[in-house]
Amino acid sequence: MEVIILVIAAIAGTVIASFLNVCIDRLPKKESIISPASHCAVCHHPLDATDLIPVFSYLWRRGRCRYCQAPIPRRLFWLEVGMGALFAFLYWRYGLTIELVITAFYCSLFILLMFIDLGYGIIPNKVVYPSALLALLISIFLPQPGIARSSGAIGGGTGLGLFVLIVIASRGGMGWGDAKMAALIGLVTGFPLVFVALFLAIVSGGLTALLLLLLKIKKRKETVPFAPFLSLGTMATLLWGKEIVAWYLRLL
Repeated sequence: MEVIILVIAAIAGTVIASFLNVCIDRLPKKESIISPASHCAVCHHPLDATDLIPVFSYLWRRGRCRYCQAPIPRRLFWLEVGMGALFAFLYWRYGLTIELVITAFYCSLFILLMFIDLGYGIIPNKVVYPSALLALLISIFLPQPGIARSSGAIGGGTGLGLFVLIVIASRGGMGWGDAKMAALIGLVTGFPLVFVALFLAIVSGGLTALLLLLLKIKKRKETVPFAPFLSLGTMATLLWGKEIVAWYLRLL
């Protein structure tokens, strides 16, 4: 029975990833995620049910549109595979609990923001604002054990305040979209775990930018999308934030 539920969780992850791929492609362009129906981005031919089976359709068609033979972006395939594995892991970690549902939702949200920023260099308000409201409601009505109901609001204010200062100090190096996302992260992780999420993001982002400069992949004045690091730092905190804090306190 456990294996069956694990497989169902993995399939659910691939299905949600398929939906996220649509959102990643359409939301930055201000297109509807409902209409028109899924179609090839090159020849615009509508896709039928056999073209939309997560993972398997890509493999069966060998990564190409069956109508015009144009290559299908690899992101679609790898995101489906990755989220299938992620959802299976989340079920293994949390079981059939409300914590599983909430964590899976938040991971999906930050993966969406990560890929939109990577592809288009924006963090859309139409995603951040409704998500922030929902995160606040979750922190109030579905707080995690041992976490105060006010934790989300305090975390959101802390994340926003810290990044407003960073945006001002960086003089354009950091955008206001990052500050709004930091507020969302605070609402999601709560206080004091917001510090863990932002610290992981800043350190990983700084090290990556330095490496890209040393390898001459990026020039000094070129910006590196920061939402991916904020997203990864948040997901790591959702999964292991308490353990990270406990480890740090032991060092002290």
